[in-house]
Amino acid sequence: MDDITRDVVVIGAGAAGLTAANDLRKAGLSVVVLEARDRVGGRLWTDVVDGAMLELGGQWVSPDQTALIDTVADLGLSTYSRYREGDSVYVGPDGETKRFTGEMFPVAPETEKAIDEITARLDAMVAEIDPDKPWEHPHAAEWDKISWDAWLRQQTDDDEAVRNLAFATGSAMLTKPTHTFSLLQSLLMAASAGSYSHLVDADFILDKRVTGGLQQVPELLAERLGDDVLLNQPVRRIVWGEQSAAPARATDSATGPRVEDLRALTSRVEAAKQSSTGVTVITDDVTVRARFAILALAPVLYSRISFDPPMPRLQHQMHQHISMGFVIKVHAVYETPFWREQGLSGTAFSPYELCHEAYDNTNHGDERGTLVGFVSDQNADDLFRLSAEERKERILESLSHYYGPEAKNPSVYYESDWGTEEWTRGAYAASFDLGGLHRYGADQRQPVGPIHLACSDMAGAGYQHVDGAIRQGHRAADEILERTRG
Repeated sequence: MDDITRDVVVIGAGAAGLTAANDLRKAGLSVVVLEARDRVGGRLWTDVVDGAMLELGGQWVSPDQTALIDTVADLGLSTYSRYREGDSVYVGPDGETKRFTGEMFPVAPETEKAIDEITARLDAMVAEIDPDKPWEHPHAAEWDKISWDAWLRQQTDDDEAVRNLAFATGSAMLTKPTHTFSLLQSLLMAASAGSYSHLVDADFILDKRVTGGLQQVPELLAERLGDDVLLNQPVRRIVWGEQSAAPARATDSATGPRVEDLRALTSRVEAAKQSSTGVTVITDDVTVRARFAILALAPVLYSRISFDPPMPRLQHQMHQHISMGFVIKVHAVYETPFWREQGLSGTAFSPYELCHEAYDNTNHGDERGTLVGFVSDQNADDLFRLSAEERKERILESLSHYYGPEAKNPSVYYESDWGTEEWTRGAYAASFDLGGLHRYGADQRQPVGPIHLACSDMAGAGYQHVDGAIRQGHRAADEILERTRG
């Protein structure tokens, strides 16, 4: 087993970890990055399937994502706009397909009025939220104790309005049933994009793509680190803090050892929390000894690592209130973008369809046409109870309701199932379940002894996006640099 010594060991070669590692390297610290997968990028993954380049993970760049935009520019990458000329499509509760332009769905006047009024109400609430500290809002506890669905249904009894309003943070972003997360969590999701109106504006939130694929961002960041990025290195154990803090075990009674063991462990953890004496990170092949560590992976994966001493009680409690959503990202490639000939932009929505949204995802300069669709939460669960062929048939049938029968016959078809990806286990990111955000949100980024934390899942601005991962990578690096100066 190789033995490596560095100033900082980074666990996870996604955008957050690689950003932090590059910042630290530029500041003169030595780093090594350990990645469990055989590739860098985490939830960014550009791959070629049956001759078609597909963005299996994250892909879009919106105007407010300045950290990502700056990184793309620094790496010398270019972007192009998503195709959006022509009409969008909406399928309502009656199953009728309607074409429309603009941001408002073609719904009844009373439904449109309800959507407009509640959107304005939400924009006003979001304007009061600091995305980095939503738990500090005076109504945070109240808003965190009511589900997103329940709050919307308090605002109107128009079910179609509720479904369309719920969709943006439910099926589309958090990819969880709307009764499982809070109004506060939904407001954070909107605040991370600047407003609720931004979040529901596909032309804003899904603005541009990186030419050649977004995974180039972590790939180029990793290139700058060279041999200090080690793949196929899942971390098994982290030893941290001052081990000498644990007192000797008592052995004078049958129950005494257990009580004293617990006291010793508590003392050990509390002492280690305050210590920055270093970490030892162990994989199957490598042992890294460092002054600091950065856990640059989703909090739901922390349990895959054995910590000695264990992480503090608060971390254990917190992680019981965080969960991943679930979505199937569907890629369908056609010989031509046939929908454009029909005057369609490719943009399609419906809270009543299996594929609740779909877009023209044609690659820059490609003569073929690509559609990308999404199936979330319970619908995705139900589909995976079917065979692969049945699942494909159902999904393409749903796409045909938007684009016509030609959608049933792609030349390439692929489903991104992040729920089975070993080092992700869901999509798009982890979020707090009902009541958890105001209770634990302030603690999720707090260092534990020499261990710092960075991930898009704990971002404010850019929450759940690559932009947020980059911001959190910068933050974690800054924290360590500040400690080295002090």
